[in-house]
Amino acid sequence: MPAKAEVFVAALDDLPPGARQIIKAGDKSIGVFNTGSQIVAVLNICPHAFAPVCLGKLSGTTLPSPPGQFIWGHENEILRCPWHGWEFDLHSGQCLTDRRRLKRFPVVIRDERIYVEV
Repeated sequence: MPAKAEVFVAALDDLPPGARQIIKAGDKSIGVFNTGSQIVAVLNICPHAFAPVCLGKLSGTTLPSPPGQFIWGHENEILRCPWHGWEFDLHSGQCLTDRRRLKRFPVVIRDERIYVEV
């Protein structure tokens, strides 16, 4: 198995909570997101219909709530595919309504700089 390479993304200060950056790593397009609690990197391909998922809206979702209430949570952690609206939890890669998941890449933060291992 070939060794993983680290690809520089940005300085940590240049990717504030709620921000994203899309990078090229060889033939891969990878979205790097700051959810506020974690820096996450995912392949820019929706597992449903191969859309550029990282161009989608970053938001939250409703949480289990009592009848008649809608409690909002997970702000900046849910990525909605721009083609068909499929929603994915960036922390796990898991689709909220299906078994499919986004391909994730390890992120390394060293000297206040963000790198993705590919």
